[in-house]
Amino acid sequence: MKQIITLLLIFTGLLSLAQLPQDGKMRDKIKAQKVAFITEKLELSTDEAQKFWPIYNQFEESSNKIKSDYFRPIMRKMRRNQDVSDSEASSFLEQMIEGENKMHQAKQKLLKDLKSAIPAKKIIRLKVVEDQFNRQLLERLKKLRGKRKD
Repeated sequence: MKQIITLLLIFTGLLSLAQLPQDGKMRDKIKAQKVAFITEKLELSTDEAQKFWPIYNQFEESSNKIKSDYFRPIMRKMRRNQDVSDSEASSFLEQMIEGENKMHQAKQKLLKDLKSAIPAKKIIRLKVVEDQFNRQLLERLKKLRGKRKD
């Protein structure tokens, strides 16, 4: 039964991808694969998935906003000009600390909110599953880059 649900999620994700415009297609494809992967590896029931995904998607939205507000601007500035003053570096550190604190709060909220959606055992397993997905994604990207170089 769980395999059928997973296949339906994958199929639904692929159908929705076919209807999307070309820009952002890769990001949307990766997101659909991540949904299917996490759903399958955590063995989420239909009820659990319906509760889990809105919470998880809200966390990812918050996480992306924190990264874009706090970390990406610093990284852009540092790439352009590696020689910064002590005061500017100090300001960057304060911004990074604030960003790390916000990220920590977002993760705490995720864990707290997930308690009402899925069992604790699955919440703990989530980090392992996310890491597995990210490793697989990196491996695929390395292979793609290798093929392009040939």
